[in-house]
Amino acid sequence: MEVVSLATYVGGSNILGIIPRALTTPNITGLTVRREIQVSTMHERISKMLEKSDAFIALPGDYGTLEEIFQLVSWSQLNIHRKPIGLLNVNKFFDGLLSFLDHVVEQNFISHLVRQIFVSASTADELIDKLQHFVHAPDPVMA
Repeated sequence: MEVVSLATYVGGSNILGIIPRALTTPNITGLTVRREIQVSTMHERISKMLEKSDAFIALPGDYGTLEEIFQLVSWSQLNIHRKPIGLLNVNKFFDGLLSFLDHVVEQNFISHLVRQIFVSASTADELIDKLQHFVHAPDPVMA
């Protein structure tokens, strides 16, 4: 997060950090966050991110990254939001996850339509283009 925050800051963009109070030490949030919203829980963080964001991009990460993107995709499937969710598949980081999701479709646990909630690309430019053209298609089972 710090490297992305620093690159964004150096590029002249504003950064909004939404972070649980338990993680607000400067070595985690960094000095480049110009505006910070502190929340009590991770659930509140996701809700605030939904309120403040137009789209979501997941970079290669750990369990926390996976938890957040799966919560967002679940909420999209339930029509709680219609915002695009992108996976920046740097060096094929998400290939295993994407293959697993294809397997889940093959096993009929999610539809092909629901599988399309995740948008992925190997470059930032390609991913942003895909996110800009994303059209949310409600899951007919959940509609």
